[in-house]
Amino acid sequence: MSLHETLAPQPSVRRTHQVTALFSHGRLTTIPRRRARLEQLLTHLAETLFERDRPYTEREVNEALLTVHEDCSALRRHLVDGGLLVRPRDGSSYRRVR
Repeated sequence: MSLHETLAPQPSVRRTHQVTALFSHGRLTTIPRRRARLEQLLTHLAETLFERDRPYTEREVNEALLTVHEDCSALRRHLVDGGLLVRPRDGSSYRRVR
């Protein structure tokens, strides 16, 4: 490995920094419009707020998302549309799959 490779920020470090920049005092300041940045944020939220394969009610999902941003319904919709949370047709529960 060259010195350049050693000193170059790793993708996960850059990604973490980009996501961290979206927060102020633990709160999400804005929901990104750029698809790549939104996907990074959603992955971060899914991994930090939800356990894999555990069922959550809509209320539990909303409460978790409200800890970071007031528009929990938009974040929930983005998580479902992005395939990070899945729900049955009846919407009775949510589950993190990846």
